[in-house]
Amino acid sequence: MSERLDRWMDGYILAWSSNDPEHIAALFTPDAVYDPQTADGEWEGADEIVRRWMDIDDQEDNWEFEWVPLVEDEEVAVVTARTRYYDPPLSYRNLFVIRFDDEGRCYDFTEWYIEEETA
Repeated sequence: MSERLDRWMDGYILAWSSNDPEHIAALFTPDAVYDPQTADGEWEGADEIVRRWMDIDDQEDNWEFEWVPLVEDEEVAVVTARTRYYDPPLSYRNLFVIRFDDEGRCYDFTEWYIEEETA
């Protein structure tokens, strides 16, 4: 795993934990596209990404997240992950495709998630 990917994922977790607009915006280029693969479509530009991210408002003490890099080259990283929520108890498998600019910010992010059966 590269320092770039590790730093970006640390920033992702920080942004998720804090829901701070500056933390979220720091991850993305101003013209970035975030595609959550939902019927609502892509989020276009850092302003919309920040707004839509903050609308979700996951509480930091209600989840845990583990991730592992699958593929990485100069421009793109593919990450698999698992997200577990405590209340209500939910678990998701995640796949992220992250495309980076030369400064290590994301200009194109696609995520897929599948809910797992919980016992």
